[in-house]
Amino acid sequence: MTIKAIFFDQDGVIIDTERDGHRVSFNDTFKHMGFDTVWDVEYYHELLQIGGGKERMLHHLKTRGFGVEIPEEEVPEFIKKMHLYKTDRFIELIESGSLPLRPGIHRFMKEGVEAGLTLGVTTTSNERAAHAIAYKILEDIPFKFVLAGDVVSKKKPDPAIYLLAMEKAGVQPNECLVVEDSRNGVLAAKAAGMHVVATSNFYTEREDLSDADVIVTALGDPDGEKGRLVKGDIPDYDGVLHVHQLTRMFV
Repeated sequence: MTIKAIFFDQDGVIIDTERDGHRVSFNDTFKHMGFDTVWDVEYYHELLQIGGGKERMLHHLKTRGFGVEIPEEEVPEFIKKMHLYKTDRFIELIESGSLPLRPGIHRFMKEGVEAGLTLGVTTTSNERAAHAIAYKILEDIPFKFVLAGDVVSKKKPDPAIYLLAMEKAGVQPNECLVVEDSRNGVLAAKAAGMHVVATSNFYTEREDLSDADVIVTALGDPDGEKGRLVKGDIPDYDGVLHVHQLTRMFV
């Protein structure tokens, strides 16, 4: 079967948000709440192995704490309050334009649209943040859907979000191409039976992405930053990965 849909993760795929976006927003939130907690670059990489921002804060609360005692019955509201504030800070960063799109992502999406493919976003990021990127920064891309936040009960590496994406797109697993950046994302898409391209970044270049069918350091732009092919058989690859190369590959 031919490729009929492309699903994109958001953080680290569309925008390299983790180190200078989400992490900064979390730290701003902790400071606002009066905590001395600071998530440095290395520790945040550990936390990225946990899917979801609320889940990362809960993990930190249970393992290191925020320096204050939180009664167990108040924990859900405590985490929710912090995450709402953090999301506001993150969206401000996004809308300020200080976090640019990753090289090649907009071009690649346009190629998908021109090829008549269904495009969707599949992310564990907060729904407001996902919509700010998909419907404002990428307003010229006609996404069929944006699946985000708690739309599914189990986060990546569980395949739930990709199973839902298939249902909404009306496609079969081998008709889907997924663009991910992390091991958890790659494992989720492969568990759903899909073809996967991994675009590594500062954090995920150290992760085991070997389950992906193709691995590049970036999708690349003809007149901008080029990527490097780490895995995959792309005969005419020149630092820029094109949709047509992948649709030929996955037939």
